Amino acid sequence: MTDTVAQRNFDESYTGGGAPWVIDEPQPAVVELERAGRIGGRVLDAGCGTGEHAVLLAGRGYDVLGVDFAPHAVERAAGLARSRGVDAAFRVADAFDLDRVVADVGDLFDTVVDSALFHVFEAGDQRRYADVLHRITRPGGVVHVLALAESEEPGFGPRIGESAIREAFADGWTVEELTPDRYRAVARGADAEALGVAPGTVVDLPAWLARLRHD
Repeated sequence: MTDTVAQRNFDESYTGGGAPWVIDEPQPAVVELERAGRIGGRVLDAGCGTGEHAVLLAGRGYDVLGVDFAPHAVERAAGLARSRGVDAAFRVADAFDLDRVVADVGDLFDTVVDSALFHVFEAGDQRRYADVLHRITRPGGVVHVLALAESEEPGFGPRIGESAIREAFADGWTVEELTPDRYRAVARGADAEALGVAPGTVVDLPAWLARLRHD
């Protein structure tokens, strides 16, 4: 993918049971997006992880494809869909090679849901990723980014400032909304200690929720 992210590290996180972003439920922010009618058309769940968002959306009638860099994540996501009797499609794909996904499926996307993928990239890769999303979405299409936010409030993970999103999506996009929100995660080890909670506690961390429209 990129020097920013090591595939092996991410893939192993899905076999050891310690990934803080695996909460076995959709992010509340994504659930609310769907309830509010902010998701439509053909949907890409970018960095789908274990598939909770893709399964949620497919179960509510959306045409959704989940992609992830980690083979074990995609394997778990497909298993979740089968267990729920939901027709959700998944594939292993590099976030910087989504053009190939579009070529294979033969269609652009109307909505992209990015829950905790954008913030793992360095600044240059964030801009590169935004360019890829511009190529694989229709004009007028929407990208929703949920990312951990820099804050005085204690937290953990790769936290970013508001400017990182605005700068990455400066060309070819309109930032329609960028507001504080929350990201749900599991605190373990040093993260739990830093937050003063018991290991395994589910916590809601400061986050950004952005809506970017393809000009």
